[in-house]
Amino acid sequence: MDMDLLVDMTGEMMAIGASLEETEPLLQLIFRFLFNFVVVGIIIHFFYYPKSRRRDYYFTFSLINVSVFLLIMLMGSVKLKIGFALGIFAIFGIIRYRTESVPIREMTYLFLIIAISVINALSTQITYAEMLVTNLLFVLCTWLLESERWLKHTSCKLILYDKIQLIVPDKRADLLADLRLRTGLDINKVEVGHIDFLRDAAFIKIYYESDSREINGVDQLTRFPKEGE
Repeated sequence: MDMDLLVDMTGEMMAIGASLEETEPLLQLIFRFLFNFVVVGIIIHFFYYPKSRRRDYYFTFSLINVSVFLLIMLMGSVKLKIGFALGIFAIFGIIRYRTESVPIREMTYLFLIIAISVINALSTQITYAEMLVTNLLFVLCTWLLESERWLKHTSCKLILYDKIQLIVPDKRADLLADLRLRTGLDINKVEVGHIDFLRDAAFIKIYYESDSREINGVDQLTRFPKEGE
């Protein structure tokens, strides 16, 4: 009877051990997912969104973060994971939406988010402390580069300018005065681009300091989009 009881207790302990072994990967997945989601959420919500106010990219970055993390975390082979991660970088390195190119700031955040997701999904061989420090470095570097205490933001606009007689170097002061009067902006730098002598117009880019922290994507628009674009 004692032997039967011992066998039953041993069986129960083995069942509990097997159950714990099955539960541990699930708990690790949930912990890493929440940790990764919070870190990326901080970067998107507090660093990217306040300046761009682009809800579409907010949505895109968040879902790409979730998708990349879960895909890499749940794939079996480590070599396959690394190859997939490199493929993700290659795909988004050449991506163009049908209506417009992805702005450089959005592409940078996209690479950053993919990098964080890949690192958090592949970092099963390092300690939680090392993973925490790595993610904190990402957040700290993003905060430093986005902070206006370190780098003052200069806004720019593309303008189709009609007074091409003022674009010559000798009349740069007159050009700045005319642009400041017509735009109402404190312009500190002007670059002259394409010149169309047939239409007496030229594309110029003006640089000015703005109190607004938001980034206006329409500033880079040089023409009206055609129907169907």
